Amino acid sequence: MIRQADLDALPVREAVPALVSALDARGTAVLCAPPGTGKTTLVPLVLAGLVGGGPRRRVVVAEPRRIAARAAARRMAWLLGERPGGSVGFTVRGERVVGAGTVVEVVTTGVLLQRLQRDQELAGTDVVVLDECHERHLDADTVAAFLLDVRATLRPELRLVAASATTDAAGWARLLGDAPVVEAAGVAHPVETVWAPPARPVRPPHGMRVDPAQLTHVASVVRRALAERSGDVLCFLPGVGEIARVAGQLGGVDAEVLQVHGRAPAAVQDAALTAADHRRVILSTAVAESSLTVPGVRVVVDSGLAREPRVDHARGLGALTTVRASRASGRQRAGRAGREAPGVVYRCWERAEDSRLPAFPSPEIRIADLAQFALQAACWGDPEASGLALLDPPPAGAMAAAREVLLAVGAVDDSGRPAARGLRMARLGLHPRLARALLDGSAALGARRAAELVALLSEEPPREYGDDLAAAWRAARRGGDGYAARWRAECRRLERAAGTPDAAGKDVAGRAALSDDGAAGLVAALAFPERVAAAKGGGAFLMASGTGAEVGDGSPLRGAPWLAVAVADRAAHATSARVRLAAVIDEETARAACGHLLGGGEEVRWEAGDVVARSVERLGAIELTVRPLRAPDPTLVRAALLEGLAAEGLGLLRWSEDARALRARLGFLHRTLGGGWPDVADDAALLERADDWLEPELSRARRRADLGRIDAGQGLNRLLPWAGGEAGRLDELAPERLPVPSGSRIRVDYSGEQPVLAVKLQELFGLAETPRVAGVPVLVHLLSPAGRPAAVTADLASFWRGGYRAVRAELRGRYPKHPWPEDPATAEPTRHTNARLRR
Repeated sequence: MIRQADLDALPVREAVPALVSALDARGTAVLCAPPGTGKTTLVPLVLAGLVGGGPRRRVVVAEPRRIAARAAARRMAWLLGERPGGSVGFTVRGERVVGAGTVVEVVTTGVLLQRLQRDQELAGTDVVVLDECHERHLDADTVAAFLLDVRATLRPELRLVAASATTDAAGWARLLGDAPVVEAAGVAHPVETVWAPPARPVRPPHGMRVDPAQLTHVASVVRRALAERSGDVLCFLPGVGEIARVAGQLGGVDAEVLQVHGRAPAAVQDAALTAADHRRVILSTAVAESSLTVPGVRVVVDSGLAREPRVDHARGLGALTTVRASRASGRQRAGRAGREAPGVVYRCWERAEDSRLPAFPSPEIRIADLAQFALQAACWGDPEASGLALLDPPPAGAMAAAREVLLAVGAVDDSGRPAARGLRMARLGLHPRLARALLDGSAALGARRAAELVALLSEEPPREYGDDLAAAWRAARRGGDGYAARWRAECRRLERAAGTPDAAGKDVAGRAALSDDGAAGLVAALAFPERVAAAKGGGAFLMASGTGAEVGDGSPLRGAPWLAVAVADRAAHATSARVRLAAVIDEETARAACGHLLGGGEEVRWEAGDVVARSVERLGAIELTVRPLRAPDPTLVRAALLEGLAAEGLGLLRWSEDARALRARLGFLHRTLGGGWPDVADDAALLERADDWLEPELSRARRRADLGRIDAGQGLNRLLPWAGGEAGRLDELAPERLPVPSGSRIRVDYSGEQPVLAVKLQELFGLAETPRVAGVPVLVHLLSPAGRPAAVTADLASFWRGGYRAVRAELRGRYPKHPWPEDPATAEPTRHTNARLRR
């Protein structure tokens, strides 16, 4: 019997006529309805004609999470007085509850994505509702883009609704072709906000780490809420580990403590979604933010933290990271407290911080690993994803990295088009890396063993299983926990999906006799070849990607010569990644699984101050074999010598005083006259012209010592502008020495911005004009009889008239044996003392 009273009590009913009219007129609509209004439960029933008297249509509702999909289906079935599998059913990975009469099917976005790849027309479906589209999960964005493509090209009659409580309604309306926006006012109960920041500062989250002081504070706020308020308490935390730690600090509270997350057993999830006659504390990840009502909740404690995916393309590392939750998430979480009655939310941060939080969660397409998205787009017929209707375009760098992965696993050809193997991978519901491991692992080990290991990698096992993949495999086999139950179901699914091995697995086939440890290593290496790692000693490893890795103290992996790293993360500013899950392998397995990374050849480079020539075989960044080369390729040697000159400077050559002076003179002429005078001041500029001035000596050199025998001055002479005849004017334009009135020839210093002539003052008596070179006045450093600086001038005439008097007054008493005439302009220039002059 239909529970009409409950249906009539859902506030979204007031917006249903406008939504139906919008779909009739345009075929698309955006539905904005606050939490608890019934958009997830009433709207699909109306659109399917199960209530309200409309025409019967088949409706598919896409939810971002399995727990939400099951809960929504059960709630709708209950409203109809049925059980799931009748008029309303659901399909999630590993579980399908539908019947011949099912007209409303709730699925996860991942399931719908696979369905679209198998049947682009989505035959038999009349309406698709994309629920909680504000969360911007990558699968949901991809499904929306594919559905819009279907409407535009194959089935314009397919109706599409984007629904959420907090979303960018204008953006979605624009994406859906200027779709009408229908808003439901809702009658949510008031929710009081209590700001409950920590008494002392806590360290901000980084990577997966959350300051234990923050979790202790959250637990204390839960205790406070239990004391101050009535009703069940729903506490939001970023992940499973934080839930477990807070649960451990709530011992002795007068309430049942439930832990709800995507990995929790179905019985625990169902218990949280069922009303109880006793008080409860429900510790939950973001799975409880939307799409479902947790009955009895009057209080929300919000840690303010969330998890988002991040990927380090350069190092081949992807992981979740802890971030501050967005304001939109905060509103969703707070709304859980007001679903059934007035409530309260305790926010574990300062009120002043709230306005600085991001408005919405980061779209996964901007921050996540895009390999799976790129494969889906390629199989859809758009390898570049340039023709897909997306709210945010995929970043070019992330797409390039994704295509490299797809090419490496054999999913696409060089043009980016999907291979037959890639089409098969796309339908497995796995990341392409894991799909490769399943297909090639099945060929090597058999479908059952490969499926078991891939199932372990697709949902990381609990930390208590340890960091040894083979040991975790054994623990899952004998385990009786919720993880083990889900793992077995996924094993069965993957074993069926593996089917007949394809030819691509031939390189690793014939290993069915491998031990469990060897099998675990092979599958992990097939999935993550860039993370195959060779030991460096002391628990440190080098991965094929070039990134260092470390295993924890006491880990059974520390003594392994080789590892296949399945899970690793790298904290900000850390030089090495921390291994979280890996398997021991040998070099033979590394070579078999990572053949595309094998390479090497002759390597000649500048290393440790000299030329090093060797023959190297590599697995990515890992050196497998190294042998010295006795007769290396001269071209490679020359390149290594240039590398050394670039690294250590041209000082490696032989520079006489004359060579340094010539370089300075040429640099002056280049700055002053330009033209054909070469740029020799900068080492890099000279190295670019190595062919012009260092040959043939450079090509004959073999090591550092040979560079020291190359005469740099002889080389610089080759750069003079001989062809135009200007080279012959070098001594005229930038003479090495200048004659002065005393008869001396004084060396000019061209090393600065202005040429410098350093000369004893008495040698310039009678010289009225400042000497010039290439039209530039020299800077005269006037020296005392002892050769010490007495004055600096670029205008001798002015100095004789003024500055000389002060110098004469200061120095003639100190150097009485030297001439200090009152009129230097008419005095006889000299290098000698007064006595010498009188002879």
